[in-house]
Amino acid sequence: HLRDRQVVARSRVRLTRVARAEERAAWLFLAPSLVLFAIFTAIPVISAFFISFTQWNLFNEVTWVGLGNYIGLAHDEIFAKVLGNTGYFVLVSVPVQIALALACALALNRGLKGQTFFRVVYFLPVVTSTIAAALVWAWLFNSNFGLINAGLSLAGVTDLPKWMGSTRWAMPAIIIVSIWQNLGYAMVLFLAGLQNIGKDVHDAAALDGATGWDRFWHITLPLLSPTTFFVLVISIIGSFQVFELVLVMTKAGPANATNTLVYYIYQNGFQFYQMGYASAAAMVLFLIVLIFTLVQYKLQRRWVHYG
Repeated sequence: HLRDRQVVARSRVRLTRVARAEERAAWLFLAPSLVLFAIFTAIPVISAFFISFTQWNLFNEVTWVGLGNYIGLAHDEIFAKVLGNTGYFVLVSVPVQIALALACALALNRGLKGQTFFRVVYFLPVVTSTIAAALVWAWLFNSNFGLINAGLSLAGVTDLPKWMGSTRWAMPAIIIVSIWQNLGYAMVLFLAGLQNIGKDVHDAAALDGATGWDRFWHITLPLLSPTTFFVLVISIIGSFQVFELVLVMTKAGPANATNTLVYYIYQNGFQFYQMGYASAAAMVLFLIVLIFTLVQYKLQRRWVHYG
């Protein structure tokens, strides 16, 4: 028995040494990523948090103002409008984008002829430069010689939208371009999720008399819910960060009708040089995205089914 205990003790020591060696190797492999994360993400976020309590224009000395920037944001009418614009953009673009992406994925998953070509066509805007795409769309939406209004005119529409020059139509134009550009990425994710659903499940349901709608509602959607959850999270986060389209197409106009949170941060930080105020707005954006993400993860167990 004594020998057995000694053998067991030596085995435990060896396992402990192996575990420690594996842990050191893991940290060694993770070190480059952790260093990059600290330099380009953690340190800038922490610095922005402290700067948000100061008044600093990049040239003068830093002045501590406490909650002054946050109080200013709470009473800023333009910031309130910016929050409304961002919320409008997210609430419209995200559901429409997800619905269209799911519809396209369902169509491509049916084995249509030329589906590889259509996958490329749908995904091409994702890898297209946002600046270049925004310039082209700005020309298409031009109210005087744009092709979109020309097509509407040929279709018999007399009251043509002003698009970029209208406080009513400028944001819908931005939303259309955003959906066009991000549709392909969400579609590919949905398509991957659909292809992981076994065909035998649908065949068994069809034999039991389930209609196409029944199979979609009771089989496809529940089994696709993890993918839907992931697409929803990344779509909401991406929508809160819309910037390039606003910068190129409208420059937040007209009358701040398309001014969004990220563009507002850019304005205050790099046009007005109010770094403290811009950092405070950035912290508000961070808090909003964090709350949305935490709420979605909290509700995940209620609506995400894994089988």
